[in-house]
Amino acid sequence: MKKKIGILGGISSASTIQYYKTITDLYFKEFNDYYYPEIIICSLDFQYFTDLEDEHRTGEYIDYILTGIHALKKAGADFVIMAANSPHSVLSEVKNQSGIEILSIVEAVAQNAKESNLKKTLLTGIKYTMQSDFYQKGFEKFGIEVLVPENDHQDIINDIIFSELVINNFLDTTRNKFIEIVNSYKVDGIILGCTELPLLIKQDDIDIKVLDSLSLHCEAALKYSINN
Repeated sequence: MKKKIGILGGISSASTIQYYKTITDLYFKEFNDYYYPEIIICSLDFQYFTDLEDEHRTGEYIDYILTGIHALKKAGADFVIMAANSPHSVLSEVKNQSGIEILSIVEAVAQNAKESNLKKTLLTGIKYTMQSDFYQKGFEKFGIEVLVPENDHQDIINDIIFSELVINNFLDTTRNKFIEIVNSYKVDGIILGCTELPLLIKQDDIDIKVLDSLSLHCEAALKYSINN
C-alpha cells in the first residue's frame, strides 16, 4: 500500500504544478501503469508566505507552515514534502511540532551531489535562501562546499524568480543571463535551490552538474511512498 503524499504548495503555484506532474510522470516512467500514489495538496498564500520571509517574522512563519502541514495530515497524508526550498530553513523546528514525517529537499539534493562526487557547488535561489545557511549545513556532512553568488548577482537571480518564473514566464534572454552568472564562478555543480529555477535551466543548457532540487525531491517522495 503506497503512502499518501502531502504537498505543501502554493509557494509558488508554478512549482506546485510541476511537483504533481513530476511525481506522476516519474511513476509512469518506472512502472508503466496508472496506480499513482494518492496526492493531497494544500496551497498556501504565496504573498503572505513571502512577506513573512522578507520581514524575518520567524515565529509566525513557522506557525503558518505548520497550519498547512496539519491540514495535510488531517486530510490523510502519510508524509509531507514542502514544495519550496526556503521553508527548509526552519525544517527542524517544523518537524518537532508537526507530528508527521517531512522529507527534506536539502537531503535529497546533497545525496545526489555526493553520488556525483561534487566538491564545490553554487547555490542559487531567492535571496532568503541564498542568505541562509541551511544548504551549507546540509552539505557539510558530505564534505561539499556551498558558495553563494555575490550580492549583485543575488539581486538579479531573486528578481528573475519573482518577476518572471513564479508567473510561468521563461525567456531565452533570462536563461542566457542566468548561465552567464553561473559561469563566472569556479564550481563543479550548481544547486537550483528554488523550485522554479528547473523550469528555466536544464542540464543540457550548461556544462557543470545541475542539481535540480524539484526533481530530486520528487524522486525521494515517490521512493518513500512506494518503499515504505
